[in-house]
Amino acid sequence: MLGRKASTKLGAPKHGPANHGHPNGHANGHQRPNGRDNQQTFSKVFRWLPPEGVKTQPGRVEIIGSCTHWQRVPLERDTKVGAWHATVHHIPGNRTHHYMLLVDGQPTFDHNCDGYAVPRGFEEEQYALATERGPRVLMLFAQTK
Repeated sequence: MLGRKASTKLGAPKHGPANHGHPNGHANGHQRPNGRDNQQTFSKVFRWLPPEGVKTQPGRVEIIGSCTHWQRVPLERDTKVGAWHATVHHIPGNRTHHYMLLVDGQPTFDHNCDGYAVPRGFEEEQYALATERGPRVLMLFAQTK
């Protein structure tokens, strides 16, 4: 972007937390990587902690869903606290996303999710959890301001 000043929203600084993680340099991801403006995006940290009493750690923990374009994103293990985490960037805002948390390839509950939804389509059906009310996927309310 030669000769153009990076835009910021609400007086956010050009450098610092508002721009962290956005390779296009725009505050809060207000410009998509392909250059189109006005699509608000945000970043989300997904965390998973094994249930109490579980002594063996899984080999892998992943997140998959509409917020990852149905691509598996591995979570990294923090050995100090035994938790797993990953940050997903450029999540389209102002909509609800469906996702699943996979532990060693098997869907598991995410106690930090925003709710549960009936699966729609092949991707969601193959990862759905069995619940008392039928198959469900996890929800993420992606609201931006």
